[in-house]
Amino acid sequence: MTAGAADADAAIIADVVIVGAGMAGATLALALAHGNLRCVLVDALPFEALTAPEFDGRASAISFAAWRGWRALGAADALEPHAQRIEQILVTDGGPPGASARRPSGAWLRFDSSEIADRNGGEPLGYLIENRHIRAGLAQAVLASSVRVIAPGRAARITREAGGVSVTLDDGRRLKGALLVGADGKASKVRADAGIGTVGWNYGDTGVVATVRIDRDHGGIAYEHFLPSGPFAILPLTGRRASLVWTEKTARGAALMRTSPQAFQAHLRRRFGAFLGHVEADGPRFAYPLGLQLADRMTAQRTVLIGDAAHCVHPIAGQGLNMGLKDAAALAQVLIEAARLGEDLGAAAVLNRYARWRGVDNMGVALATDAFTRLFATDNPLVRAVRDAGMAAVNSIGAARRMFMAEAGGASGDLPRLLRGESV
Repeated sequence: MTAGAADADAAIIADVVIVGAGMAGATLALALAHGNLRCVLVDALPFEALTAPEFDGRASAISFAAWRGWRALGAADALEPHAQRIEQILVTDGGPPGASARRPSGAWLRFDSSEIADRNGGEPLGYLIENRHIRAGLAQAVLASSVRVIAPGRAARITREAGGVSVTLDDGRRLKGALLVGADGKASKVRADAGIGTVGWNYGDTGVVATVRIDRDHGGIAYEHFLPSGPFAILPLTGRRASLVWTEKTARGAALMRTSPQAFQAHLRRRFGAFLGHVEADGPRFAYPLGLQLADRMTAQRTVLIGDAAHCVHPIAGQGLNMGLKDAAALAQVLIEAARLGEDLGAAAVLNRYARWRGVDNMGVALATDAFTRLFATDNPLVRAVRDAGMAAVNSIGAARRMFMAEAGGASGDLPRLLRGESV
């Protein structure tokens, strides 16, 4: 039976129903299609809305391992013209050169892709690409695949039974499958319907995001400057552009969003400094509240979570989307292998393999991100002295730097085949 075929009561039949056509959900759908599984991808918004410039103003640092996965799925060709290689990452404890935020401490870290080139085939540390381009490229690949797409479509009722799951959409259409995947973001309705709770907290911070144009070539260097208010990141984009992530306490973040373009430009120049020449805001500003949220479990009866539905972390280390893409790669491998063995894709034993594989790693990344956030978001002299000593130690030990680069590049641990660049 082909994807989208109907049974006697006109339900759309699939192996897997995915709610949420964001970057993790679309990647999972592509991977399952490559493994010859029937897949329906549902989202409350049409693809055109998901890829509009005003929908998501962020850019994401994609690990080189996650990029391998997109390349293996045939999605990288559409993404590469918009992707900027990250050749170096420079981390400083203090403001950027020339900025007036505060006097830099002199503590810094530099990660260089050349140090691990022999281990990763000359890949960069990662790729910087605007989310709207990621969404558009994945949408193009999904629409060219065997995946059945229903967008817009909103899940109104979910029924779980011993033999499968049924999803009734708000227009009355019914979807039936062996497994339901919640890829519908931080406020996941699939997660809530399954009775899966969450733990977490807000940091009281806002990430103000904007694209800026610069006079000088950024050289593929990503800058992250740790200030008491939070990270101030300058992330290289294609051309002489950069994505700015400016973390401030919530009240100040709101003020930055309300201020006039001229006032914002003045604040930007003072904070940015002159080391990349003249800087000019290019396009709208976006604001995102920052916090930590973890689902207390990743599976329920015939239900599994991936991406932001399972975990949301602070962007301090650029790992949020990469965690979701690793979820998608691991779940696709588990399900495709189970299908080849003739197993029930929604069986608890199958879902537990995924939960064991990803649960510990997701928890570890979330806790590490939270620790870094708290360690650097303070100007306490004693804490600052300890962290600066730690940065100096890591900077002086090549093996430590290479370990951090492998972790950030998604190449450590038990990798799914897709993240090794292999077919599923």
